Amino acid sequence: MKILAVIPARAGSKGVPNKNIRLVNNKPLIYYSIKNAIDSRYITDIVVTTDSPEIEVIAKQMGVGYKHRRAELCGDSITLDSVIYDVAKDCACDYVVTMQPTSPTLRAETLDHAIEYAINNNLDTVISVINQPHLSWREENGKKVPNYRERLNRQYLPAQYNETGAFVVSRREIVTEKTRIGEKIDVFEVSEEEAVDIDNFADLHYVETILQNKKVAIYVNGNNKRGIGHVYRALELADEFYTKPDIYYDINQTDVRVFGRTTHNLIGVDGIGELLNLAREKQYDIFINDILTTSIDYMIALRQAIPKAKLVNFEDDGEGIYKADLVINALYQNSELNYVKTGEDYYISSKLFMFYEPIQIRDSVQKVFISFGGADPQNYSDRLLKIIAQDKYADKQFVVVLGRAKKNIEELMAYNQFKNIEVLYDIANMPEIMTSCDVAVTSRGRTGYELAVLGIPAFAMAQNQREEKHGFVSNENGFTYIGLNPSDHIIESTLDLYLSLSKEERQAFQDKLLSHDLRNGRKRVMGLINSL
Repeated sequence: MKILAVIPARAGSKGVPNKNIRLVNNKPLIYYSIKNAIDSRYITDIVVTTDSPEIEVIAKQMGVGYKHRRAELCGDSITLDSVIYDVAKDCACDYVVTMQPTSPTLRAETLDHAIEYAINNNLDTVISVINQPHLSWREENGKKVPNYRERLNRQYLPAQYNETGAFVVSRREIVTEKTRIGEKIDVFEVSEEEAVDIDNFADLHYVETILQNKKVAIYVNGNNKRGIGHVYRALELADEFYTKPDIYYDINQTDVRVFGRTTHNLIGVDGIGELLNLAREKQYDIFINDILTTSIDYMIALRQAIPKAKLVNFEDDGEGIYKADLVINALYQNSELNYVKTGEDYYISSKLFMFYEPIQIRDSVQKVFISFGGADPQNYSDRLLKIIAQDKYADKQFVVVLGRAKKNIEELMAYNQFKNIEVLYDIANMPEIMTSCDVAVTSRGRTGYELAVLGIPAFAMAQNQREEKHGFVSNENGFTYIGLNPSDHIIESTLDLYLSLSKEERQAFQDKLLSHDLRNGRKRVMGLINSL
């Protein structure tokens, strides 16, 4: 069976001058239609019909046929039917596929499915459409009337198919100077992304964004030992891409519930072998690891599975960093490797925190915020609750937030019996709780950065030896750091100190905390990733 693709491409375009040869993602616009025709499993012959010398050169360079369009076929009033027929009449073929050069996001696989649909159903014509049901109106006898009987949500409205212009598949014998539409006609639905038809500059900009989109994967794990800050960051990162990344996690290390109510693509894998197999199958452009420690063997295997991908590691303290393209570690303060970016400049703040201003320093401390991240492996929450349950703290308010991976939740919730203590579990709006407080107690991880964003004076302790290396939560940056696993006496005495701090002393702490540009770390990180 012979199938002819005809790509009509005039030189003139009034809305977007030189539209068909404009560079879109570094390729001429017409390149994409020609490439789809070349990649099709069914198209046997390709002809570009044009009055443009530049387009003829592009067709020649891509190895396809071209036909110089006569002047009488180039006018604004000339129908596309006569242009297509001018090419088809000289070709012996079974089907003619009209492919507009203004649909660069169409995929060859979709085009082939449409051709198969036309052949298998013995159709004269198949037209590309997008299903766009909307509440719409029409004019009837001078009045505006609705095209619906009752107002429904979009998903419950009847289908409304709008032509996209991406392709028209026609049986050869029905193609004439006046039509490409036969009696047996149907439509073929394409996705919203593939349905773009460039008519103006806004369409060009949108298409550029689509074509530059990269296939992204994130591999992340979190639990009560490792903490779940990695999971929080992975979800924040996922929201920064103009695509929906695949988020992988190891079912042996991570409970899917720690991801909360996200609608991102969560994919559980049973070990590294399954992860590598899926990565090899999908061939990502960017692969992000947020698993705390990577080995050289793992990174080499990942590189072999997806050789064209850029590999980005977060907070990686393993030897695998030597095989990464980019390493981001906001918790460490320096690195000798130029592709390892360290320090608070690369902290990714939660979107929620962007909506809150720093707290106003009050005359005295009235309320204390206490939280040790998602897991709290040192059980600092337990120890602080025992301390603040003493009668001497009855005139102060305390709010203690427990994370998703914390154990013995029910036991700690019992402290809610104290009028001045509020114990909360896995809250949705952390900055709302934080900004109601005057000072805080935390560990040396993500929560310290969050408190700094809001300018809340805090003292901190490390959860493990790794956290001891985290440099931002330190005295010089506006915190009071009291070490790894300090005694209850040191914790209590430091709490007493913070409760007695004057307004001026707390203001000095806040000034130091706010001197760091933590709110723009997200932009800096995404700039580095997108520049790979």
